[in-house]
Amino acid sequence: MNERQVDLAHTVALGSIDDVDHHEVQELLDTEDPALRAEFLREIGQTREALAVLATATATPPPATLRTRLLAAIAAEQPAPPPLRVFRPYE
Repeated sequence: MNERQVDLAHTVALGSIDDVDHHEVQELLDTEDPALRAEFLREIGQTREALAVLATATATPPPATLRTRLLAAIAAEQPAPPPLRVFRPYE
């Protein structure tokens, strides 16, 4: 398989295939080369297995201070609001 075909197999395994990619995948599955078709399907299967293993890995909880630090960093990056203008119609 070439690099594009491997990328397509990974895209299929991730479930993020678009219409253009779908057409290319269909061509690969319809190919008269049984070895290429088998290799493509094997790559999809191996990728799905790897994703399943990653999904079952135990996540490490973030440090307790992370939320506070992130909110402070976000607040520091936001520009100050413009000063309020008081509308005085009779001046």
